[in-house]
Amino acid sequence: MPNQSIDPARVPSSRPVSDRVGQGARPGRLAALLATGFLALVMLLPTLAPAALAQQEAADGPVTENYRLGAGDRIRVNVFNQADLTGEYTLDGAGRLSMLLIGQVEAAGKTASELEVSIVEALRPDYLVNPRVTVQVLTYRPFYIIGEVNSAGDYPYVDGMTYLNAIAIAGGYTFRAKQDIVYVIRAGDPEDEEARLPVSDRVQPGDIIRVDERMF
Repeated sequence: MPNQSIDPARVPSSRPVSDRVGQGARPGRLAALLATGFLALVMLLPTLAPAALAQQEAADGPVTENYRLGAGDRIRVNVFNQADLTGEYTLDGAGRLSMLLIGQVEAAGKTASELEVSIVEALRPDYLVNPRVTVQVLTYRPFYIIGEVNSAGDYPYVDGMTYLNAIAIAGGYTFRAKQDIVYVIRAGDPEDEEARLPVSDRVQPGDIIRVDERMF
């Protein structure tokens, strides 16, 4: 028989078929995996963002259910079917309000829900058998700003405002002002201790804000 030369290109490979297929498919599979992971992350972001925002608001801003009342807050008290007892009240300098029948009611340091309980207990049973009371905060006590701003004084609190917003309301910085931080005494702090805070933090009702002078 005539000698026939063997073409090496036509000899079957000894490697498993899976290896040969995998080697050619690996770049495509990697791209597909990356695309799938990216799509999953994009779909997950809308669920993460509200939770992060809620956590930030809980930490920085006043939450209605947990807000502690103080002097200067304006509230509405509604006593069901009792028009004479229902009305709007501004807490006095001691954090109290005065109502018909029951007189002075201590509100400072209480949440709206806790004040509801106090009013119910004062009305029952001498005046009303089963009083139903709701308390709503209408306006928060003002904040105060001093130091290196153009118009120091007290200003109405707006929910969600930052210290930078407060400085803008007070006419902005003077040319001597330190512009990255503020010093704040929280309302009701028995120690009256100043906290050093960035201007991006949220203002709390009753804050005393001091803008310091920068060092030249």
